Amino acid sequence: MPIIRQESLFDMQDLYELEPNKRFGAIFSTLHIEPLLFAVSKKTVYGAPSELNYPAMIYALVARIVERIPTIKDLVKRLRHDFMFHLECGFLFSDRIPSEASFSRFVQKLSESNALETVQETLLLQAIQEEFITDEVICIDATHVESRDRSTPQEKKPKPRPRKRGRKPKAEQEAFQKEKQEREEQKTIYEKAIEHQIDIDLETLLTAIPLQPNWGIKKNSEGKNTFWFGFKVHLAVGSKSQYILQSLLSSASLNDGKAAIPLLKGVQERLSSLNIRYGTLDAGYDYEAIYTQFHRMKAKGIIAYNKRNEGELLGFDEHFAPTCVREHSYRYDSFDEKYRTLKYTQPNECKTCPLAHDSLCQKVYKIKMETDIRKYSAPGRGSEAWRKLYSQRSAVERVNAYLKEFFQLKNVRYRSGKRAKVHFDLVTLVYNASKLAVDRIKQQMKEKNLVS
Repeated sequence: MPIIRQESLFDMQDLYELEPNKRFGAIFSTLHIEPLLFAVSKKTVYGAPSELNYPAMIYALVARIVERIPTIKDLVKRLRHDFMFHLECGFLFSDRIPSEASFSRFVQKLSESNALETVQETLLLQAIQEEFITDEVICIDATHVESRDRSTPQEKKPKPRPRKRGRKPKAEQEAFQKEKQEREEQKTIYEKAIEHQIDIDLETLLTAIPLQPNWGIKKNSEGKNTFWFGFKVHLAVGSKSQYILQSLLSSASLNDGKAAIPLLKGVQERLSSLNIRYGTLDAGYDYEAIYTQFHRMKAKGIIAYNKRNEGELLGFDEHFAPTCVREHSYRYDSFDEKYRTLKYTQPNECKTCPLAHDSLCQKVYKIKMETDIRKYSAPGRGSEAWRKLYSQRSAVERVNAYLKEFFQLKNVRYRSGKRAKVHFDLVTLVYNASKLAVDRIKQQMKEKNLVS
């Protein structure tokens, strides 16, 4: 009887069960920390010499996420009392262990640069080159993170004076319209409608994103409103590889949909070698501008429809497929890429319908996607292909849970938004580094099994 050799299923849990030196070595080997060293090192020869081991401090911050050490104080204590951990992070016998204040200044320097984003992009490009990221479907979602700070009491605004009834004089109307236009011009890009983001470049969108902690609100699974004070995390995840392809941290009050276009533009510009064909998002992202961005990427948005004060659409079912005279829904058949047209064929009920050969019964319907890009995506809404694609959105929810439970995403220890972003960037970087380490170990085991 022949022996069937099965592929080894090495996963993230196995990585964390390795010996510390092997685990740290696998994760550290995926990181190219040169941009971080440039961001924190002295730029001139003048001033007091630096006595700190910056590479080891970077690895210590990474090890803090991996080992789930809650605070910098506990990290310093571990470095002082655990000699093996001290060496595994890269500190030498002669190195002075950095104090909490030294780590604080170190984090402050990182918050003033985009070095962590550069390291993240380099890691993702390496994973793409090694063919560990080959996703065609991207999933986007947001989750909440509470701030360490408590909310500051808001000042009570004076009650506005009651307005006079009736039509305003022409001079007052002109003054009101002028004041309204000035207020609109003073708004930031994220205070305006989502449509304004379409033609804005990526760097401007990333620079303008609000970071200060404030109040956020969302509906839970029971349909009740829940509140928190802090931030929102926005992730774009590959549905197959489950790598974090792009990520954003924002104030808690930012609408989920307003972070989608920056994430998509980041994937398009920074990871241009990926062939993204579909994007799966929930109903909170159902905006025409997001569909337009997908079309510019030559991809299609698989987004749950969010009904907004719309009446019943006569001649169409709940998935916007045409219906016959007896209100049976036509079936989605195919999509014509050349003419961007969805084809619908006769319902199954037509086989036994007395009107099957009547002039009122149309055999085929063709609807152009441009008729309404929110309602008509490809594959058609309600079809089995659409449901299978939309079900892949669970990948981003799974990654959100991993980051909160195992990578300390919900353990934000900084007060300002800039420092909280450093923690967030470190968390996503360590997650991707762990994924790449696991994939490399899997590849090595597979090659070893093939040789043997």
